Amino acid sequence: MFDLLIRGGTIATASDVFEADVAVKDGVIVQIGRDLGPSAETVGASGRYVLPGGIDSHVHISQPSGEGIVMADDFESGTRSALFGGNTTIMPFCLQRKGEGLRAALKDYHALAEGNCYTDVSFHMIVSDPSAQVLGQELPALVEDGYTSLKVFMTYEDLRLSDAQILGVLDTARRTGALVMVHCENEDAIRYLVGVHEAEGRVEPKSHATTRPIAAEREATHRALSLAEIVDTPLVIVHVSNRESMEEIERARRRGRKVIGETCPQYLMLTAEDLDGMDWEGAKFVCSPPPRDKESQVACWEGIERGVFDLYSSDHCPFRYEDDHGKLNPKGRENFRHIPNGIPGIETRLPILFSEGVMKGRIDLPRFVALTSTNHAKTYGLYPRKGTIAIGADADLAIWDPNETRTIRHADLHDASDYSPYEGLAITGWPTTIIRGGKVVLEAGELTEAARAGRYLERKRSPLAGPV
Repeated sequence: MFDLLIRGGTIATASDVFEADVAVKDGVIVQIGRDLGPSAETVGASGRYVLPGGIDSHVHISQPSGEGIVMADDFESGTRSALFGGNTTIMPFCLQRKGEGLRAALKDYHALAEGNCYTDVSFHMIVSDPSAQVLGQELPALVEDGYTSLKVFMTYEDLRLSDAQILGVLDTARRTGALVMVHCENEDAIRYLVGVHEAEGRVEPKSHATTRPIAAEREATHRALSLAEIVDTPLVIVHVSNRESMEEIERARRRGRKVIGETCPQYLMLTAEDLDGMDWEGAKFVCSPPPRDKESQVACWEGIERGVFDLYSSDHCPFRYEDDHGKLNPKGRENFRHIPNGIPGIETRLPILFSEGVMKGRIDLPRFVALTSTNHAKTYGLYPRKGTIAIGADADLAIWDPNETRTIRHADLHDASDYSPYEGLAITGWPTTIIRGGKVVLEAGELTEAARAGRYLERKRSPLAGPV
C-alpha cells in the first residue's frame, strides 16, 4: 500500500505535460501512471495542475542588516510564507561578517533555522572577508561538506569586494567546484551619484533609483563576466533588471562562457516610478538593483521567454515599513541612503509568474516549472532529488488551481513584513495543496500537523561548476 496517492491531476515537468496519478512511499515518488493501487491517503487533483514544489534559490531571512535595522522575517515566518506561495525548498544566504570565519557564521545561522522551518532549506554563503584562511582552508572544506555555492557583492561598502578579491574567490571556486553568484553594481559610481544627489538636496526615496542607474549595473555585469573569464569559471548573475545587462550575458555566452542569468518579479511588475510615492511611500519599493522603466520590463519578459534567464527568484529581503528598525528608521525617514534595501515577495513569486506568464500566454507550463523549480535544483546541486516529478525524486508537490482568482493583499499573506509591493494586483491561479516529503502540509489554506518539519539539505556540487 502506498502512503499517499495524488489522483486525477495534470502533471507538468520542465519537459512534459500529461495526465497521471502519482504514488508516494516513504517520502519518495515510487510510481506515476493510472490505476496504481490502494493508498493510505488520497488527494484528488481533478481539474488542477500537479507541479514540482517551488524552489526559491535567492532569499534573505534572519540576516544582519546594519546598525539598528532588523529584517522582518525569521525562519519561522519566512518559510511559512514560502510554503503558502507554493514553495517546498528555499535557499537563504548565510552572511560572513568582516573578521568572522565562514564556519562560525554557518553555525550561528543553523541555530536560527533549527526546528523553525516549514520548507526544506539549504544555505548559500556570502563571502565578505576572503582572507587567506577563508580561501585556503575554510571554503574548500565547506564545499566538501555540501555548501557548494556562494555569493559576492560588487556594491554596499561593508560587503563589496575589490576585483582582486573577486578573482581570489573565483579561483578558489574553480579549484573546489563551488558555484559563485554575483550582485553586479558599480559601488564607486553609486557613491559618486549619491554625493551629487545629497549636495543638491535630492534625498527622497526616488533618488535611490537615479543613483543606481542601468549603466552601473551593466558595467559591473561586464566586469564580473570578464573576471570569471580570466579565471575560467562559470558565474551566476543574480537579479538582472534591464536589457543592457542581459546583452552582456548573451555576449559572454557567445564567447562560450557558462553564465546563468536570474531575474525577479520586481523587474517584471514594478518601475522606478513606484519609488516616487507620496509621504515617503516610495521607501516600500527600495531594493537593489532598483526597478527600472517600462522598456526594461518588456526586456525582462523577453529574457524569461527566450532563455536569457534560467532562474526566476524572489530576492525576498523583507523589512517592515512602519517601523523604527525598518524602512522608516530615524535616518531612513530623512535620507534615501539609510532606507534598508529589499522588498518582500517570497509568497507572491510563483502566483505572479503563473498569472502573468502562463495564464496570459507568455510562457507554457514546462517553462514555468523550469524557471521556478527544475533549473534551481539543477544549478545548485539538488537535482534530481528536487525540482521534478519522477520516480525516485522527493515527493515535493504543489497542486495548483488555475481558475482560482485572488487580489494580492498583505493582510492575506504570511510573512512578517507589514506591506506587499504588489498590493492590489489581480492574480489568476494559486497553489491550493502543498505536499513536502510525501506529507500534505498545506490544504485549503490551513497548515497541517506535519507542516513545521522542514529539513536542511546538503548539496552536491553544481554540474555547471569547474572550468569551462
